[in-house]
Amino acid sequence: MVKRLKIKGQMKIQQMAFMLMAITLFFILVGLFALTWRFAGIKESALALEEKNTMLLATKIANSPEFSCGNSFGGSKLNCIDADKAMSLKENINYYIGFWGKNVNNIKIETVFPVEARKDCTLSNYPDCNVIDLFEKGTQGLPYWNFVSICQKSTDEGRLYDKCVLGKVFVYSNDDEEK
Repeated sequence: MVKRLKIKGQMKIQQMAFMLMAITLFFILVGLFALTWRFAGIKESALALEEKNTMLLATKIANSPEFSCGNSFGGSKLNCIDADKAMSLKENINYYIGFWGKNVNNIKIETVFPVEARKDCTLSNYPDCNVIDLFEKGTQGLPYWNFVSICQKSTDEGRLYDKCVLGKVFVYSNDDEEK
């Protein structure tokens, strides 16, 4: 009878050990599931944050000192790009590569209205052009844009005046395949 009680006690201990292992395994699996569920959207969140930052850059770029009209065109203007500054920056762009962030592949300023045939700007054809492509680093990537005023000093029959047109500033950022 003592032997039978001893075997019965050992069985109870084994059952308890298996139950403790099963409960521990259950909580580990629940913990892993919770962690997976919690961090499932982290990559999408990072991409959304990067998109938001690029969009903010496209919005802020017109008011940055490198592009803004400032007081050059009769008072302080918001979302105004000085085309003369942009062309000067295009010629000295090597100093600014990486200035806007490592994910920015290109910045392009394009006239929207009045509508004309697309003509890229160079020093030889400026100001008779409508697209200023500042630099190109790798592939174009995804474009983010904002409407801006594009202003420049022009002359008509020897008279100097401010010419402003509606435009867009495009900021191209890296796409997913490079991450």
